[in-house]
Amino acid sequence: MIAAIAAGIVLSDLDHYAPLDLREPPGFLTQWRLRALKGDPEGCVAVLRRSQVAVRRAPERRLANSCGYSDGVTLSGGALSKLPVMSCPLAAAVVSWERHVLQPAAQARLGARVVGLRHLGAYSCRDIAGRPGRRSQHATGNALDVAAFELSDGNLVSVASDWSRDTPKAAFLRDARSGACGVMAGVLSPDWNAAHRDHFHLDMGRLDVCR
Repeated sequence: MIAAIAAGIVLSDLDHYAPLDLREPPGFLTQWRLRALKGDPEGCVAVLRRSQVAVRRAPERRLANSCGYSDGVTLSGGALSKLPVMSCPLAAAVVSWERHVLQPAAQARLGARVVGLRHLGAYSCRDIAGRPGRRSQHATGNALDVAAFELSDGNLVSVASDWSRDTPKAAFLRDARSGACGVMAGVLSPDWNAAHRDHFHLDMGRLDVCR
């Protein structure tokens, strides 16, 4: 067990029947366990509350034309309080990302804490850009677009303005993107294409991509 922990495996990874607790650093099974919460809204909310996250169920948006959700939640308190309604598994992944990636990276690179995330939305009944007839993860609230990070010292780190620079802010953004890949299924940044030049796309869909 000591060797497993040293290799970056958290205790809940050793027993996947153990209750998932987002206060623990993510391990190699964390993404799988988060994705498994799809279809279990009550169980997902229980994970968030067990992890000391303030969460509220959102009213159902009845599925129509492959758009809608029944597992939407909102988060309150701390850096995530201004985020929109999103699927519960995605919200749980965002909590893990904020706690175990964003905050350590912001402290190490910028000497500050992340106090807010500026976003471009979550739910949107639309297709994937350039792929007519193929619904986006946004169509079920299962994706979030993050454009900037508000810091405790009053500074703002913007994907559009800071990604391409050789600065501590740019280093933080790269840490944030790479770290998201450990908990999210889909992570797209300006490295993916021009459509993502000003934000990170984060989702908990079926396809794994990290760019």
